[in-house]
Amino acid sequence: MLWSLQNSERLLAENEIRELMARAFASADLGGKRVLVIIPDGTRSGPLGLFYRLLNDLLASQVAALDFLIALGTHPAMDNEAIARRLDLAAGQKAPRVFNHEWWKPETLFTAGVIKADEIAALTNGMMRQDVAVTLNKMILDYDQLLVCGPVFPHEVVGFSGGSKYLFPGIAGAEIINFTHWLGALLTSYAIIGTKHTAVRAVVERAAETVQVPKMGCCFVVQDDGVEGVYIGELPKAWEAAADQSAHSHVTYLDNPVPRVLSVMPRMYDDIWTAAKGMYKMEPIIADGGEVIIYTPHITEFSYTHGRII
Repeated sequence: MLWSLQNSERLLAENEIRELMARAFASADLGGKRVLVIIPDGTRSGPLGLFYRLLNDLLASQVAALDFLIALGTHPAMDNEAIARRLDLAAGQKAPRVFNHEWWKPETLFTAGVIKADEIAALTNGMMRQDVAVTLNKMILDYDQLLVCGPVFPHEVVGFSGGSKYLFPGIAGAEIINFTHWLGALLTSYAIIGTKHTAVRAVVERAAETVQVPKMGCCFVVQDDGVEGVYIGELPKAWEAAADQSAHSHVTYLDNPVPRVLSVMPRMYDDIWTAAKGMYKMEPIIADGGEVIIYTPHITEFSYTHGRII
């Protein structure tokens, strides 16, 4: 069953979101279960602190465990100060039971399965043909229920962010992360961004099928600093509904391409690797021979993760 609430005319009130979450979680019968909530890192916008607080209010006293795993992909780990900011906690306050996905430690991963080369070829319309190991954080094996909680936006690698993308690449190992990003590069962000069904999304959803721990989604659509839609239920269904609303709310069409764009990037992007979204998201509207200027006076690093290699 899909529990949903959306309003394109105004932002949702906290009490409306709380009531929806309460009804959805009561229906899911989470009492006495060990629940792991997978949340985005600091490179994703939206009022995650609101959902963190509501999840603790609604579930902490009912479940056997309520822990949070930050879907870093291969982004740098978040320290206590960064986590507090992300979850809207008081400065210096340490968030209990919140963990980074330690993708750099092979011992933290396990292999859930392998997608064979022939299936990869079918999923990618023949663009790639190779076995892909599906590795991800073995923390999930200690829980009875996974709850993916995060926003859905147009995305340059997969089409729309959110949903099973919080598993792959969110809490995945390097092989499938690198594979999906290379596939996205071959398809080009121009063709992918704002497209709901892509070859990359097909691989991500196929990889998610290898995860045997039950999966729920709490997918939300943001506008400015507020929420205009929340979808809770089976992970693929919740993401599908949120992606439909995101397409309506976050994609703007222009009658003509433009010759020059200034992308002013927020401080949530702290290196050029992530701030390059200022180009990806603008690329479809730039005229041939046009120019994108990414304005990032706060950035001093090309890539915290890949800089030395580059």
